[in-house]
Amino acid sequence: MSTSNESRSTPRRVVITGMGAVTNLAHNARDTWAAMREGRSGISPIEEPLFDRHPEEWAVRIGGQVKGLDPSGVLDTREARRLDRTSIFGLVAADEAVKMSGLDFEKGDHTRRGSVIGSGIGGIRTIEEGMRTLMDRDWTRMSPFTVPRLMVNAVAGNVSIRYHLQGPVDAHATACASAGHAMGDAANYIRSGLADVILTGGSEAAITPLCVGAFSTMRALSTRNDEPEKASRPFDKDRDGFVLAEGGAIFVLESEEHARARGAQILAELVGFGNSGDAGHITAPDEQGKGAARSMRLALEDAGLNPEDIDYVNAHGTSTPLGDKAEVAAVLDVFGDRARRSAGGKLLMSSTKSMIGHCLGASGAVESIACIHAVRDGVIAPTINLENPDDGFDIDLVANDARERPIKHVMNNTFGFGGHNVTLIIGRYAG
Repeated sequence: MSTSNESRSTPRRVVITGMGAVTNLAHNARDTWAAMREGRSGISPIEEPLFDRHPEEWAVRIGGQVKGLDPSGVLDTREARRLDRTSIFGLVAADEAVKMSGLDFEKGDHTRRGSVIGSGIGGIRTIEEGMRTLMDRDWTRMSPFTVPRLMVNAVAGNVSIRYHLQGPVDAHATACASAGHAMGDAANYIRSGLADVILTGGSEAAITPLCVGAFSTMRALSTRNDEPEKASRPFDKDRDGFVLAEGGAIFVLESEEHARARGAQILAELVGFGNSGDAGHITAPDEQGKGAARSMRLALEDAGLNPEDIDYVNAHGTSTPLGDKAEVAAVLDVFGDRARRSAGGKLLMSSTKSMIGHCLGASGAVESIACIHAVRDGVIAPTINLENPDDGFDIDLVANDARERPIKHVMNNTFGFGGHNVTLIIGRYAG
């Protein structure tokens, strides 16, 4: 395919032809969506080995932990031992996405295919295991695979190696905005003519003693240990923090002409990408959500859309007092009366983190599954545990039950520590 300056002058359309996932709801994208649609919670007591000593002393004992995953259908035992859990999630999800896409990665121009994957923390489990070995035994007993397992770019690198991807290979680490950043930049590689196919998304495996302890000392996590399924409650007055979760999702992005030329089934189209910085506090969002609003407007501009063209917003919606309030303010700023329920606004918004919890750097990818199905199926996943919306949250937040409605365009927000704001717009593919 030509890559001349002339061919790059007009941005190419970017379509999604495959998706895969590993979440606490299910170990594939299909069943993850089915659980979201039903409003099921994946939050549960965290199992060993995290709390193998004195579990009662931990303030937080719940999370969105992936349990019972058997990667043997994708990775042999020896290979799996050499990988951090983050890379395992990414490779299992990639396998599902590639199979769904029907693309033969053994054939074709490998230099026109790439891997762009985000992770906020990377191989933190490997780091902790290495440190315990160093302190309890000796440096000579550390695994020689420690460095390649812990790297934030390990997921992107391992996916690239498995599928012979010799084009753009990047890793994004912008906290909870990582997967959104990765997907937006992946789309831009294709739009600009630098690649035809990109495997993109995010993976995170941060339910570890260090992460649970560190977020607990920040008082960022819910302590509703006795009711784990009700702990993540975005936009509800009784929310007391987010629920740490793990998982990953990978998508096959292609240029429209590449997908059509091979007769691929097109799931949806990635039409817009915006990102901005708050330039304020390292962890707290701007109280008025100014940076988030700017990200949303940039995504609309990139997509050539107006606010009235958006039917549904998949909110960042972490279940934190400050974050939820800032995002609602930003959405009301951007959409005005279209978002205001009291003014008859038709915009819908929900947070799938109410079911899955917060997958940190993988969240934008995991939540894109709900966005793709919204435009394909006309179904909006609910915000569960929303019993008493906070004051001023004048938006239809799809409380507790899924909603059926024709959806043409979906906005997906992900915001991260450091003041990172990312917005993706996914549209129904109309050919």
